[in-house]
Amino acid sequence: MHPLFADRAAAGAIPVWPVAKADCESWLAQQPARVGQWAKTSKFDGGEGQVVKFPDAEGGVAAIGFGLGDNDNPLVWRALPSAVPEEECYRIDTPLAPERATLAALGWLLGSYSFTRYKSAGEAGDTKPKPRLVVPEGVDAADIGRIAEGVYLARDLINIPACDLGPEELAQAAHRLAERYGADFREIVGEALLEKNYPMIYAVGKGSVRPPRLIDFTWGDPDAPKLTLVGKGIVFDSGGLDLKPSSAMLLMKKDMGGAANVLGLAQMIMDAALPVRLRVLVPAAENAISGGAFRPGDVLKSRKGISVEIGNTDAEGRLVLADALADADGEAPDLLIDLATLTGAARVALGAEIPPFFTDDMTLAEDLSRHAEDVADPLWRLPLWKPYARGLDSKVAALSNVTDGGMAGAITAALFLQKFVTGTKSWVHCDIYGWNATAGAGRPVGGEGQAIRALYSLICARYSPR
Repeated sequence: MHPLFADRAAAGAIPVWPVAKADCESWLAQQPARVGQWAKTSKFDGGEGQVVKFPDAEGGVAAIGFGLGDNDNPLVWRALPSAVPEEECYRIDTPLAPERATLAALGWLLGSYSFTRYKSAGEAGDTKPKPRLVVPEGVDAADIGRIAEGVYLARDLINIPACDLGPEELAQAAHRLAERYGADFREIVGEALLEKNYPMIYAVGKGSVRPPRLIDFTWGDPDAPKLTLVGKGIVFDSGGLDLKPSSAMLLMKKDMGGAANVLGLAQMIMDAALPVRLRVLVPAAENAISGGAFRPGDVLKSRKGISVEIGNTDAEGRLVLADALADADGEAPDLLIDLATLTGAARVALGAEIPPFFTDDMTLAEDLSRHAEDVADPLWRLPLWKPYARGLDSKVAALSNVTDGGMAGAITAALFLQKFVTGTKSWVHCDIYGWNATAGAGRPVGGEGQAIRALYSLICARYSPR
């Protein structure tokens, strides 16, 4: 059981009273006069994330009132752990529907996360106990714990600055994960990428003093259905010779957010011992500037044999993904998933909190949309609109890595990747942000797990139905 959970037999747990805004008035009318008066004095009206501590006779906390707002945010429980006394144990006093109870427990764990790597023990609060929650009735505590730990891993990796997380350190993190679950790990580094036919990964990373690499590990029964995850691992993106402005470069430590989320998802899958043959591919590189950096106008060979003209060196993520996807596609897995912090156009279209996904598999699209809604991990399907692919035409090569007009950038990036997936029937590309741009209750600014809870739910249902 996760250390922030408590057994249902735990004694002395403080009750938490969840109250929706629309029900607050009737709820107050049913309470003893002292409770109602304290709530009114505290201006408690059931607003989302609102917390009021009801005192006992000794001045301690007798109960917690917790606002659910309009009851349309099942992860509102993320707000609670940071708003209650740390040393206590809590229990939800009102029965919740099973799906709501599950998301309440998950929200508790997600809201308990903090990134403290660069703070001293006192600053980080490492010595303080964190509040615990009694596992609600009907909740699979083990599964919720593994989901939260997968999100923690993704957040941690994204939050580490590029000075401490280069391609080698990202590979080390993947290696530790592979060793933990007995997976077979390998990596191809530097000029060996050319020898093994990953020329675009090499080209993107050769301008950096930190050699690029392909991280590759496999786990599970070789005869089980093949599931392959590919994550963009650009540890820092300067834009290359098409240099980004400083404002656009500030968050580029998170450009390996696809890789971080893929590793978090892989951890969930392996920890759950799902009956799949899992393969994880992470093309890791730093898009840096030097005399050896690739240039606008260069024509690159790809693993697939497709020649690519470089229209912009800041569209490098699709290049490293293309080589990794071509490798994955060679096995024609049952399901191929890639995650990438790929385009600003996706953010313009849907904002930071709703990643778009792309697939031509209608069944997969419907299933993923349903699971995303069920687990409150929002995703929205955008089309692989084939006529836009003409914008990728090049006069000197088979493809350009960018279009001239700049419109529909998320779609044309997805169409570029699709050129390298020809043997796999079920492929989905998720263009994630991987970052909380603004702080919210239980959602600190920083790295975020996106799409992986929805994907994990889909994978469980598809390969290990309960």
